Amino acid sequence: MTVTRNPSRSPTLYYDDTVLRYEALRCYNHCDLTTLGAMVSDDLEFYHDQTGLSVGKGPFLAAIKQNICGKVERALLPDTLEVPAEGIWSGRNRVHASTPWTPEDGAGDAKFVTLCRTRTAHGR
Repeated sequence: MTVTRNPSRSPTLYYDDTVLRYEALRCYNHCDLTTLGAMVSDDLEFYHDQTGLSVGKGPFLAAIKQNICGKVERALLPDTLEVPAEGIWSGRNRVHASTPWTPEDGAGDAKFVTLCRTRTAHGR
């Protein structure tokens, strides 16, 4: 997989951002709400193109539990992850019904942008 990176950025920070993105996707797909909850702040602001703004860790995790767990999964499309600056990720996900998945379930691609506010040198 190719990831576009700002060449002036520290390789360590770039690696940290990429690892965080993949860990968040793993938690999302496996309904690991405990780990995902530890990754986000209590004052999280999440904007969805269909449902709008949601504020707070609790509503974010509740929405994932209700609408995502066991229903859909996301897979990062090859060569789409961009990390132009620390704490900024963008790319495209393939969204499909959870297993067992068949082509009849349909699939869609969705662009995402994630902005993180740094709390510590390596935390979010």
